Amino acid sequence: MTISRLLTGLALATALVSIAPATAQAATAPTRSGPAAADATAEQGAGPWGTYYAPGRRAKAHGSITVYGEDHADIPAAERGKISGKVYDLTRDSSCGWAVFRLTYRTPDGKNLPFKHRSVVDCSYGTPKSFSFTQHDLYQVELKVCSERKASKPSLNCLYAGSWKILYVSK
Repeated sequence: MTISRLLTGLALATALVSIAPATAQAATAPTRSGPAAADATAEQGAGPWGTYYAPGRRAKAHGSITVYGEDHADIPAAERGKISGKVYDLTRDSSCGWAVFRLTYRTPDGKNLPFKHRSVVDCSYGTPKSFSFTQHDLYQVELKVCSERKASKPSLNCLYAGSWKILYVSK
């Protein structure tokens, strides 16, 4: 009698395992209808990122990315991406905290992927600096957090030493 109960339990468990993925897929499927379903500018992806630190934990940054209108043409890109967050200076000396973003975007002809840098600097120990900006035709967002002197732009050491953290890539 114990063997039959064991076999029945195994058969039941096997049945539940085969049903679970279909149930999970149905539960996560979008159920919009009506005017909301026709909204092409609906939020489509990304989410929070960070906390990332500069070497020696002398600065940090965290935030979120929201993308709208992902296009899956020859070179996929989001119609618009909004990057926001905070950068912190964690030093008491003359250094500043830098959050440097490398934004790769699709050109209007849709054939190239150039990039540009966007940086945010905070030189006030203990008080974070908030930031928010958007980029059109966004393909990829990368981040570096550095701690260095105040300047009009980040140093070459900040830009080229170490590795970039990938925050978002259009799929």
